Amino acid sequence: MTEAKKYEIRIEVVTRYLVEQSDPEADRYVFSYAITITNVGSVAAQLISRHWLITDADENVQEVRGLGVVGNQPLLQPGEKFEYASGCALETPVGTMKGTYQMVAEDGTHFDAPIPEFVLSMPRVLH
Repeated sequence: MTEAKKYEIRIEVVTRYLVEQSDPEADRYVFSYAITITNVGSVAAQLISRHWLITDADENVQEVRGLGVVGNQPLLQPGEKFEYASGCALETPVGTMKGTYQMVAEDGTHFDAPIPEFVLSMPRVLH
């Protein structure tokens, strides 16, 4: 197995607009996102921290860094998954999120797991 395949994490995201928490007249659009993190590499790895770039439709960028996710720093054996849900509020009905999880493999190797960009959108705004 190649070195890159040893340290490989797959990220899947499902988003939802939270109408009950949003207030469009006050420019408050709230979204939830559910993330599944799967260790598809060949060595165990622990998620240590996260780095997010959240961009609204006006190109305003929020940068978020922190330890773990929802209070956890999961250790994932090869093939294991960790799922969590979180959310964010934007001032526009559409935005995007992307980032990285900072990981440490059981052999001490530090690596980033990229979080592919995903769209947060109020229903019927994008086609």
